[in-house]
Amino acid sequence: MINEQITAQTVRLLGPEGEQLGICSIKEANEKADEFGLDLVNISPNANPPVCRIMNYGKYKFEAQKKEKEAKKKQKAVDIKTMELSMRIEEHDMLFKAKQVKKFLESGAKVKILIKGVRGRLAGFANQGIANMEKFYEMVQDEAIIDQKPQLTGTIITMMLAPKNTK
Repeated sequence: MINEQITAQTVRLLGPEGEQLGICSIKEANEKADEFGLDLVNISPNANPPVCRIMNYGKYKFEAQKKEKEAKKKQKAVDIKTMELSMRIEEHDMLFKAKQVKKFLESGAKVKILIKGVRGRLAGFANQGIANMEKFYEMVQDEAIIDQKPQLTGTIITMMLAPKNTK
């Protein structure tokens, strides 16, 4: 909230350089802001009394948008690929899928490894599925690190792999 939008009766006032100007009425605060030719901006509305600062609101908003834009530029979207295995996967199939996962990891993507359908009689052998996951990791360990260890959640065993930083 700025200028006349502020509804509090008394406020703690900060000057344009951030210096304390003390506690005063909202009317006095607006007058001081007009003296400086700047806006009165409510910085901390939940404080008792609310904290207001005298500043150029347009410039403040512009700077905030600029910082937000810079932060977005520096952000890197993490791509997550998924690879499904089965409880009774054969060695050759596992090698083929490991080759695919290596390609994903080399491109910088994280990979989520899944074993679905761990129910019924197979639920008693969930540790075999976890062992398959660990065996799969050994095949790709030169390209990956474990981001999330293999764990059984309901009827799905999941493991998350992240690419190794070779920089």
